[in-house]
Amino acid sequence: MTHRHRYDYGQDPNQWGELFLPDLPPGGKHRGVVVVIHGGYWRSQYGAELGEPLAKDLAEHGMAAWNLEYRRAGNGGGWPGTIQDILAGIDKLAALAEPHALDLGKVVALGHSAGGHLAVWAAGRDRLRGLGPADGLQMEHDGVRLTGVVSQSGVLNLAEAERLNHSNGAVANLLGGPSSDFSVLHRVADPMAALPLDVPVFAVHAAEDVDVPLSMSTTYVDASSVGPVPAELVMVPGDHFSLIDVTAEAYVTCRELVGRLLR
Repeated sequence: MTHRHRYDYGQDPNQWGELFLPDLPPGGKHRGVVVVIHGGYWRSQYGAELGEPLAKDLAEHGMAAWNLEYRRAGNGGGWPGTIQDILAGIDKLAALAEPHALDLGKVVALGHSAGGHLAVWAAGRDRLRGLGPADGLQMEHDGVRLTGVVSQSGVLNLAEAERLNHSNGAVANLLGGPSSDFSVLHRVADPMAALPLDVPVFAVHAAEDVDVPLSMSTTYVDASSVGPVPAELVMVPGDHFSLIDVTAEAYVTCRELVGRLLR
């Protein structure tokens, strides 16, 4: 049996998450937490309903899962609201650890598409703090830290995504304008700028993905190769949405990688 609990981490209607938990033996403790971050090119028409089946499946396989909702461009998000919400949502786990017997020694993010961008970005937030002015973004020093990421066809190279005009200007829509107007801001928002990371990242990419090109993962993995913990590219069968279909081989591989990071 699994259990679900909804919590707010802010005052906005989109600042909430649902915690999915498997049964525990008396006195037991959950082995870490998986933060599920949905995609949708950061736009308001896509929400946490995309991540709900994944969080439920993870709990059914013995893992605590935190399905995170956040403000997107069009409903109060964009820069810096979307990024700020991801950090605040992850940090909310500190308040939930004791009542739900969560071990925060292992906190892994599973992010699909734009959610992959947000997950990998959050893993490097300490390094990104030093890049220069971030136009209103505040990053706490004592928040909950991610110990690993599984990116599912993530948008991991923001500059390249803008150059390719992914999803009709999705990057400019997120950041409020083209990179020619906000060069420092675009750099701070790009996970590439936080490399090298000291946490493992699995860049999973679907072989038949036509929504997010393979270069989004390969350029990130290549750039990470000089760091202490190089990212690893994992190819899986299927298309972009196979990664969030809990019956598909592509998703099952992601679940197995999450389990490996929690061990």
